[in-house]
Amino acid sequence: MIEPVLAPEVAAALRDGRPVVALESTIFSHLGLPSPSNAEALERCLAAVEAKGAVPAVTAVLDGVPRVGIAAEEHGRILGAGRKAAERDLPVAIAQRWEFGATTVSAALALAAAAGVSVFATGGIGGVHREVAETGDVSADLDAIASYPLVTVCAGAKAFLDLARTLEHLETAGVPVLGWRHDDLPAFYTRSSGLRVPHRVESAEEVATVLAARTRAERGVLLTVPIPSEDELDPAVIEAALSGALADAAAEGVTGAAVTPFVLGRIGAATDGDSVPANLALAENNAVVAAEVAVAISSRGG
Repeated sequence: MIEPVLAPEVAAALRDGRPVVALESTIFSHLGLPSPSNAEALERCLAAVEAKGAVPAVTAVLDGVPRVGIAAEEHGRILGAGRKAAERDLPVAIAQRWEFGATTVSAALALAAAAGVSVFATGGIGGVHREVAETGDVSADLDAIASYPLVTVCAGAKAFLDLARTLEHLETAGVPVLGWRHDDLPAFYTRSSGLRVPHRVESAEEVATVLAARTRAERGVLLTVPIPSEDELDPAVIEAALSGALADAAAEGVTGAAVTPFVLGRIGAATDGDSVPANLALAENNAVVAAEVAVAISSRGG
């Protein structure tokens, strides 16, 4: 079984029962956001978690060692990372002593669960792809969310996915899907996908209670948080950009993990760069909510 190395401040917080929020590192690498926006995202998310009284714990693989919590002097390695590690890659990254593996949602959840962290924040999760009937492409994020006992805080699934099938998949896996003071499933850059979430919650205490009352100890909870209204992008522009990008990706044979950066690049061009500030805003907002939830769970003694 994997045994991540914890940063001293993370280990101390967990030992003392203080709130901790795990963060993936892909979003902070140039694989997630272009430089220098990735550095800004890291700074803003760390500050947001700390401002709410929680300890941030960035996950990554450094020199073959799985880590939960990265020291400030090592942040530069995160920003320049050129290789991602999903959960399936973690044992390989350890065995082959990867210099750096930027953790995806599934890997971050695996490391956070092994460390005993209860809350994880990201931008948007993966899900069921639109061409699933032909490709069978379903993100490992969904299985990880269902399999690890954390609250995953996100701005919904990435907008280019089949969001209805993604919700159905989560229902089949028994994952409670919650809407943070909102009735609709957010679609990353936009506040509503047009789909309803099964349950709306109004407070971090409610979320903490949902986690405590789950029927299976290993099951996770998904908390979807809409992008702040002032940062939302035009849904019509996003949909047009998505349609064009997905068509081009199919024509060029772009598949699997390569789809996300391809589509995000096209959306950035279509929005004249507005997608990056929106991404920063939603990531920071998710970190704020995650920290509130972590504080509420800590207050329960969980």
